[in-house]
Amino acid sequence: MFAAILITLGVQGLIRGDFTAVWQPVPTGAPARAVLAFLCAVVSLASGVGLLWRRTAASAARVLLAYLVLWLLVWRATAIVRAPTGVLSWDGCAETAVIVAAAWVLYATLAGDRDTRRIGFATGQKGLRIARVLYAFALVPFGLAHFAYVKETASLVPGWFPSHTALAIVTGCAFLAASVAVLLGVCARLAVSLSALEMGLFTLLVWVPVVVAGSANAYQWSELAISSALAAAGWVVADSYRGTPWLAVAKSPWRRLERARQVRDPRG
Repeated sequence: MFAAILITLGVQGLIRGDFTAVWQPVPTGAPARAVLAFLCAVVSLASGVGLLWRRTAASAARVLLAYLVLWLLVWRATAIVRAPTGVLSWDGCAETAVIVAAAWVLYATLAGDRDTRRIGFATGQKGLRIARVLYAFALVPFGLAHFAYVKETASLVPGWFPSHTALAIVTGCAFLAASVAVLLGVCARLAVSLSALEMGLFTLLVWVPVVVAGSANAYQWSELAISSALAAAGWVVADSYRGTPWLAVAKSPWRRLERARQVRDPRG
């Protein structure tokens, strides 16, 4: 699913000749803007196709991760520097960070021995931990945005749902709770899976009906694209916990430190 969405975004970017929802924001006056938009489309398309084959999956994940991290630092992070108190700048950065986390999970899982020797911190279990922490921090702006724009969020809830405002608040709290759970290692697999499910349901219940009705404008098409990408990315991160018990609780780092001291000092 993640690869299919990348391919779709790449094709869309090539047809439109402009940036798709994932590759934003780029100012209109940015140098070589058209070339950059074409490059983003090619990276999306090539990476998506590459992830579908085992032989090329590791290389595709490597290229995608490197490009996304660069994009996060150059465009998303600078947007926060320009508007540090703006909810939208943090929310946009979080959107890219979730997709970066998914790409990092894929790279950490698929990296070969050569990558492990050169940049071991980004592969294996260490790489997975970085990706999961990044995902957890990205959920915070999502949750806060529900509170900052509670009326706007409630207006998106389908009419057949009761208590729109309460639901907007509850789903915002769910993102924050998932973030804390992942950072503390308490039921992390369940938390990530439910956060991915929440984003997936938001896509299916809010944006898909608008598009199916044939009344979607450019903004709504863009929201469908980014929402689908976020749901698929969350699914990738959730899959990194495969084999972990749903209600597992990680050992406290303080307990591990105390245990290490006792091993060094038998009298302890």
